Amino acid sequence: MAEPIEVLTADALAGVPHGFLGRRGGISTGEVAGLNVGLGAGDDDAAVAENRRRAAAAVLPGAELATVYQVHSADCVVVTEPWPLDQRPHADAMVTDRPGVLLGIVTADCAPVLFADREAGVIGAAHAGWKGALGGVCEATISAMITLGASPGSIKAAIGPCIAQASYEVTESFRDSFPDAAECFAPGRVGHWQFDLERFVAVRLESAGIGVISRLSQDTYAQDDRFFSFRRATHRGEANYGRQISLIGLAEPA
Repeated sequence: MAEPIEVLTADALAGVPHGFLGRRGGISTGEVAGLNVGLGAGDDDAAVAENRRRAAAAVLPGAELATVYQVHSADCVVVTEPWPLDQRPHADAMVTDRPGVLLGIVTADCAPVLFADREAGVIGAAHAGWKGALGGVCEATISAMITLGASPGSIKAAIGPCIAQASYEVTESFRDSFPDAAECFAPGRVGHWQFDLERFVAVRLESAGIGVISRLSQDTYAQDDRFFSFRRATHRGEANYGRQISLIGLAEPA
């Protein structure tokens, strides 16, 4: 029997179709075995397409999946309908108010962040690696949601599985790039620190006025059986690494 897809949800987004998916339930094999949705993972294109289909069906059956070409930026785009894969804009966040559209962010240690103003019918999704989070990708997503009619005080957010502080060793120079985030670093071995990406993203969300934030606190690096991890694959000397997907959508009116 095929392994079922694992869909993690967040209390903050209750009532809005969404899910943070890992590697369970897909058809890819080898180093990217499981539900790999990454187009650049050296995987079979047909397997990736089927994994994406399964992922979307597990969260919002019948919805059209929209993704972007992620580049670790702070750029956010408005989605009216999904783009063809070869025409995806270079960006790291999306917002929409269109029912039947499912926003998908792919990650492999970076933090996926899903947003919703349920009353306004506006949602967002952001790929928040350290560079994008530092550059303001979460704030850009919130601003774009507001242009679609969301109210700052009504936007709720959830931070999905990402690399945890215990697994994220960084250098002194890296820490120096975050002068106002001392609380997100813990001392490590000599000349190194442990960075809490999830906490840093949460701090940025709080500073932007988001009052309700769910943190799933799932370490992608440490859970080989559940999640893909770029850093883990690198440490193991593997040629490729898979990507998981986080999804949020608006259901069509009944």
